[in-house]
Amino acid sequence: MEKDKKINDSSVSISQKYKKRSQIGEVWHNFKKNKGAVIGLILLAAIIIVAIAANSTIDYDKIIKHNVPLRLKSPSLEHPFGTDQYGRDIFLRILYGAKYSLSIGFAAVFVSLAIGAVLGIIAGYYGGAVENTIMRICDVFSSIPSLLLAISVSTAFGTGTFVLMFSVGLVSVPAFARVARASVMTVVDSEFIEAARAAGATKSRIMFTHILPNAFAPIIVQATMRVGSAITMASSLSFLGLGIPAPAPEWGGMLSESRSFIRDYSYMTLFPGLAIVITVLSINLIGDGLRDAMDPKLKR
Repeated sequence: MEKDKKINDSSVSISQKYKKRSQIGEVWHNFKKNKGAVIGLILLAAIIIVAIAANSTIDYDKIIKHNVPLRLKSPSLEHPFGTDQYGRDIFLRILYGAKYSLSIGFAAVFVSLAIGAVLGIIAGYYGGAVENTIMRICDVFSSIPSLLLAISVSTAFGTGTFVLMFSVGLVSVPAFARVARASVMTVVDSEFIEAARAAGATKSRIMFTHILPNAFAPIIVQATMRVGSAITMASSLSFLGLGIPAPAPEWGGMLSESRSFIRDYSYMTLFPGLAIVITVLSINLIGDGLRDAMDPKLKR
């Protein structure tokens, strides 16, 4: 009897241990196994907290005001990252500038996700001439180098935060459209879609209520991976003078302003560059972790 009781208790504990998790719980369970992804998540969380804190505590006038007596000071306890050619503290400017890079990166991906996902879902659901038209337009945009397309849009509409978000976001629309189309095509002929059609559901309801939630995982992974690319491209446009105009402390703009001093005052380009690298690296690590966590082949 005691032996049977132990076996029953053991089976209960095993069943509790491997109790079916929710979909989000399953993704998180797989995600946290990836140490690199967890490190990336911690880094990104720290950067976001710093950006929020800096925006509320640092006086904007202080980081754009010229202070000629302090110009070109090397890193020290008073100025950890040194000062630039105008005597402005580089450390404070990088902290404050985090909000620009993060907001532009996430907003640009939201723009491309909103446009690309809708186009991909429509193409995957209707097929035929609609699909060919949408995908050939995406092919045309894809044939243009990403940076050149972003430069063209920025040049046409001028500089500014919203123009930068739109131009960077437009570049990724074809990629999202392809991912969404491929995801839709895997579920569009499923039995639950046929049941929804038989029940009289409208096409828009089927696409965005039944198909989209079941095809959203690859789109989310693509979005996460694209944030890092968006931040890099936004910094590149700012470096070329097509991003947020000076004296805003955007990291790409800071690199552009300090490039003529790189030989004698390398710290002026080192620290903004490191800020971009660390931010993009953390987001890419998260994207890799999400991709592995959402891969059905890797689930346990």
